[in-house]
Amino acid sequence: MKIEDVKVCIIRVGGTNCDAETKRAFEELGAKATIQHLNEISRRRNLLDYHILVFPGGFSYGDYVRAGAILAKNIMTRIGGEIKAFIDEGRPILGICNGFQILVEAGLLPGFNGISEYPEAALATNIPIGYRCRWVYLRHEGDGKCASTWLIPRGRILRIPVAHAEGRFILSSEKDLDRLLDNGQIILRYCDEKGEYAQGRFPENPNGSLYDIAGICNPEGTVFGLMPHPERAYYGWQLPDWTRMGRPPKYGDGKL
Repeated sequence: MKIEDVKVCIIRVGGTNCDAETKRAFEELGAKATIQHLNEISRRRNLLDYHILVFPGGFSYGDYVRAGAILAKNIMTRIGGEIKAFIDEGRPILGICNGFQILVEAGLLPGFNGISEYPEAALATNIPIGYRCRWVYLRHEGDGKCASTWLIPRGRILRIPVAHAEGRFILSSEKDLDRLLDNGQIILRYCDEKGEYAQGRFPENPNGSLYDIAGICNPEGTVFGLMPHPERAYYGWQLPDWTRMGRPPKYGDGKL
């Protein structure tokens, strides 16, 4: 399929605030991106008319209860059947920051055995506690499995910002971490400028995330969630030091 024929659905509700930037990034790639309110998708449109589904960043429904929890339950209640069909057909689903939290709360990630009725992981309150809005370095761990990052060489270092208060990825057991590793589901890890893993150190690891995990995919590689915001590092002029570059690059590392 040609990129200009790809239709992207970006879901928004009250509290979503990164939908416009995400739409612009997909359009820059040549895709047809549309921002749709959840009510529109659940009542008047067919989700399966789209090829890619995106849950952008923000603070959906004020992040009450837990970040992403309310929207996750709302989605699975109202369009859970379409979501399942989307995954069964191998269509990519992307969750950025709050979108990652939504995918975890909805049981779509890690997705060890398909869609889980209960969350298999959590994106907990940052350690140190606080809202972190800063640029971080990421090491790409993917081996080509993830549909969203397969073009990025393994080991490449990316510079992309984070902006969250609940991004500490945790699992219920060491066994689940082993499963992520065995399945090749860990796609991005926090590191320093040289590519050395953060090993939990702040500020390289901005939230205390287990194993420095910044992004994971499901076992099939079609559902991908990450805490950093690639849409905020898409253009060169978005880089924090672009004024010192003389002539900044056209694109930043967010052009995954």
